[in-house]
Amino acid sequence: MPDHKATPRSVLTVGDLLSFPALQMRLLAGGAGLGRTVSWAHVSELEDPTPWLQGSEVLMTVGLAVPRGGAAQRRYLERLDDAGVAALVLSTQLRTPPLRQAFLAAAGERGFPVLEVPLTVPFVTIAQEVAAAVSEKSAERLGAQLQVFGALRWMAEEDLDIPALFDRLEQLSGYRIFLCTPQGRPLLPGVPAPEDLSVLPAHPDAPPTVPGGFVLPVLGPGGAAGYLVALEQAGARPAGLAVVQHLATVAALRLAMVRQEREVLRREGAETLAELLQDTLDAAGAQRRLDHHGLDARRPVVLAVLRRAQDEQLAGALSGHPHLILRRGEDRLVLAEPGFTEALAELPDAVCGVSRPVTVGEPLRVALQEAEWAAGRAEEAGKPLLHYGEDATGRWLPEDRRLLAALVEQVLGAALRYDRAHGSQLLVSVRTWMERDRRTEDAAAALHIHPNTLAYRLRRFGEVTGRDLSTTAAFTEVWFAVRAATELGVAVVGP
Repeated sequence: MPDHKATPRSVLTVGDLLSFPALQMRLLAGGAGLGRTVSWAHVSELEDPTPWLQGSEVLMTVGLAVPRGGAAQRRYLERLDDAGVAALVLSTQLRTPPLRQAFLAAAGERGFPVLEVPLTVPFVTIAQEVAAAVSEKSAERLGAQLQVFGALRWMAEEDLDIPALFDRLEQLSGYRIFLCTPQGRPLLPGVPAPEDLSVLPAHPDAPPTVPGGFVLPVLGPGGAAGYLVALEQAGARPAGLAVVQHLATVAALRLAMVRQEREVLRREGAETLAELLQDTLDAAGAQRRLDHHGLDARRPVVLAVLRRAQDEQLAGALSGHPHLILRRGEDRLVLAEPGFTEALAELPDAVCGVSRPVTVGEPLRVALQEAEWAAGRAEEAGKPLLHYGEDATGRWLPEDRRLLAALVEQVLGAALRYDRAHGSQLLVSVRTWMERDRRTEDAAAALHIHPNTLAYRLRRFGEVTGRDLSTTAAFTEVWFAVRAATELGVAVVGP
C-alpha cells in the first residue's frame, strides 16, 4: 500500500486518514478512491442512512446494518456511494458479517474505499481526528458564505450579467454550477443544464447529496422552478453544502428578476403589437418599438395566428427568436421574422396560420386576415401549420363580407335551406367530395356512406341549386361559394 501522508492541503482525504498511525486503519477494497474528500465522520447502524447524510462523510458501523447476502451487500454499498459517502469504516470483531465477493468487487469498480479499524480504536477517536483536521477550514467556508451573500451587491452595483455572475460564483465556491428546469431544460440564460439528467431528484424534498456534489431546488412562487447542480471542480476547494444552499438562493432571486423582466417585455410587446394592428403607430415609432424587442424593423416579418397552443410550449418554441405576442381570446398572435415558424409545426395539438412577409409601414390588418385565413384552412385540412398562399383559393375571394354573403346566398342558399328543412347533408357531401378531388369512393368512406348514396346526393344538390357539378363552370362557382361560407362561419362542416 502506498504511503499516504497527511499534507497541509486545503482538504482532508480518505488517504490522509489511512496514514494516521493512531487510527490503525487497513484498506479492504476501493483503493482508487483514496483521494475522496472527507468533511465529517458519522456513525450509523441504519440499513439506509442516506436521507440523513450530506455527502463526503466517513460512515462508521459495527456491522449491524451490513446485510449478509452478497447481492444485498452490493446494494448497500451502491446506496452509500450514490449518496456521496467518502468511505465506509467497519469495526472488526463485532457484528460485521463476512464480506462477500460481490461487495468487494463493487467497491473496486466504483473506487469506494472500505476500511477496517481494530476494536481498540473507538469511533469517537476517528471523529475527533476528522473534526480537528477540518476545523481549520471552517473560517474559509464562512468567508465563502459571506462572499456569496455579496453576489446580491454585485448584481446591483456592478450590473453583472447572468453568465458573469455564475462564473464568479463558481470560482468562489469551488463547484461547477448547472441550472435546469425539472424537465432538464436550461433555467437561466447563459448557465448550462447538466448533461447527465439522472442526478435530478425524483421530488424536491429528496436528499441533496449526489456523487461529487449536491443538487438543490431553486424555489419559485409555485414550488421548485428547477434545480441547481453543484459538482466539485478538480483542484478546487469545495465550500460545502451551506454555500451551495446560498447559491440556490441567489439563483432563485435571479430567476425572479428574469421572469419579471420577461413579463414587462411581454406586456410592452403585446401593447406594441396591438397598436400595430390598429395602425396607430407611425413608422418611426414602430421602428423604435421593434428595435427594443430585438426585431430589425428593416427586415420583413410575418404574423402568425395560433390556436390551442399551450403557453409554456409556445414559449419554448419561440425561445431564441425575438418576437411580439398578443393574446386574443383563445388565440395567440405572434409577430417575428419568418424563420421562427417551423418550430410552431411541432407544437402538440396546436394549429398555426402564417401571413405573407410584410415590412414596417404596411398595414398589419391585411396580414392578420391572411394569418386567420391560413389558420382556418390548416384546421380544416388537419395540418399543424399553413402559410397564406399555400391554398390559393382564398386569394381570389373578396374581403367585403357583404359580397361573400351574397355569393353564398346566390350559389348555396337553396341547398342550405333544403338541408335545414330535411335534415339532409347535401352541402357537406358536396364539400367532402370536392376536397377529395372528386374521388367518390374516398369521399364516401370519409362520410361513412355508400358511394351510391353519395352519387345520389350530388345529383340532388344539382337539382336543388340548378348547378351541374360535372361542368367546370358550376364546379368552380360552387367551390368558391363553399370557401366563402367557411370565411363567414356558415356551418358547412365536413367529417
